[in-house]
Amino acid sequence: MSKQVLHLAESRGHAKHGWLDSKHTFSFANYYNPERMHFGVLRVLNDDTVAAGMGFGKHPHDNMEIISIPLAGDLEHADSMGNTTVIRNGDIQVMSAGTGITHSEYNKNKDQEVKFLQIWIFPNQHNVTPRYDQVSLNLSDRINKLQQIISPNENDEGVWIHQNAWFHLGKFDQYFTAQYTLKDPSNGLYIFNLSGQVQINEQLLHPRDGFGIWETNQINIKAITESEFLIMEVPMKLG
Repeated sequence: MSKQVLHLAESRGHAKHGWLDSKHTFSFANYYNPERMHFGVLRVLNDDTVAAGMGFGKHPHDNMEIISIPLAGDLEHADSMGNTTVIRNGDIQVMSAGTGITHSEYNKNKDQEVKFLQIWIFPNQHNVTPRYDQVSLNLSDRINKLQQIISPNENDEGVWIHQNAWFHLGKFDQYFTAQYTLKDPSNGLYIFNLSGQVQINEQLLHPRDGFGIWETNQINIKAITESEFLIMEVPMKLG
């Protein structure tokens, strides 16, 4: 029998700093919930909206896999490795912080918000050489398909991270159905619904709901309305 946990959108932590509106699925910064520390190695899932021309100044990270998934607008990135890039919807960005990096993230545009998901994954190797990568994917490849955006393998579709984890994005038409079979049955799945209504097995998810399920080999997915969602397959044990 599988185990599961449901995190409704309205139950998330919320930080509003004027220029930043951030919803926290798991404990982060001033939001602390001992029952919402992580899901396996998934440590942070922040749903961020940054005002025009504003952003995060330079700040440090270490020993974390940091993933940015832009949803709307243009996010400008700069880091201590010398990378200066702009990421947009369709791009996936990853940093292996390893022994330590600093970086900044700003809304490049002065006339519109930028929206993106910031995700942190505990790595399976510590103190690696810091690394930056990004990829631009074809948005049409997730229409009624599960488009792989992250894996542990350097030569696979998407970007790779130091962890036995796979991420997929799907954008399904109403009533479209699919199955997802875990790559590693000891892993768990965390589904974050971006828009519309999607049903995972018997659980209906509304926009920005999160649903974790583990001790299962496969899930059934049904789009109740046109919907877009992120599936994160991650190890359940830390270390």
